[in-house]
Amino acid sequence: MSILQQTTTRHDPNSSLEADALALHRVLIELKRAYQFRDRECICCYDVSVTQCWALEALVRCEVLTLNELAAELYLEKSTASRVVSALERKGYVERARHPEDGRALALRATEGGRRLYRDIERDLLAQERELLEEFDPQVRGAMVELLGGLAEAANSRLIAEDGKCCSLPR
Repeated sequence: MSILQQTTTRHDPNSSLEADALALHRVLIELKRAYQFRDRECICCYDVSVTQCWALEALVRCEVLTLNELAAELYLEKSTASRVVSALERKGYVERARHPEDGRALALRATEGGRRLYRDIERDLLAQERELLEEFDPQVRGAMVELLGGLAEAANSRLIAEDGKCCSLPR
């Protein structure tokens, strides 16, 4: 029996917050594992790691970022983000230039090759998403996006408010 079946078959609308938190935790672990494996398997066919792909996605989406902004987008330390950018720059997927508004900062941009690579990766990932979603009713698909979007927003807000420190949670 899958984690989803275990949690949904035992889910009681009147269950406690503790039981709901445990059920959500288990389902999210299973979802994260599936997506991490899927991303690693799909993206490895290209010339980048998963983290490099996420960096490219952020640069394509935002167009121009400083290293600090990119590190914040990826929830990485600045030194780690710098290594990711250096690798992408060596491969010709990212370029650094003087920031148009702050002469002390460098602006990071995806090159045309980087944008093309990300579009190819995104095309493959979206094909897989379509396969996953095709059996769901359109209203259910919309509800999934809304629910997961709200959950992601709440989780991101909490990370930002707590400066990414898990130790701030009550024990």
